[in-house]
Order: sequence, then structure tokens, then C-alpha cells
Amino acid sequence: MALKITTDCINCDICEPECPNDAISYDQKGQKTYVINPDLCTECVGFYDEPTCDKVCPIDCIIKDPERVESPDELMTKYKTIWNK
Repeated sequence: MALKITTDCINCDICEPECPNDAISYDQKGQKTYVINPDLCTECVGFYDEPTCDKVCPIDCIIKDPERVESPDELMTKYKTIWNK
């Protein structure tokens, strides 16, 4: 399951550099918060044991996206596709 950032985001800039897939970016068009590209989010599968963005978020505004349910195997396949492995 890909992750998503809720509207509670305070734009602290901590999560973006933590993402090994560069899935996190600043949404300048919408609510002016950070957003996660679900096509690039692997929940850090292939890199870490747990999502680093969620681990560093000071207000816990990063949640599993209920609209993007993915198994660990699917996340690993996505990781391999992104990184051509």
C-alpha cells in the first residue's frame, strides 16, 4: 500500500529528503503541503525495514493510502521496476 500525506502536514521539510525513491514532493498547486507519488512509493521496501518518512514525521500525518492497497510482494515488484533490478 502506498503512503499518503494528510492535510495535517506542516511543511516541515523533514520527509522529502528521507525518501529513497524521490516520491515526496511539495504540492504547490493544491494545499501547499507535501504529497507522495503513489507510483513511486514502495514504503521503503527494498531499502529499509519501515518507511523512513513516517518515522521522521513530527506530527504523524503520513498514513497508508486506502485507495492504493499493495502487498509486500507488489511493493517489491514496484521497487524492482523503479530501480531496473
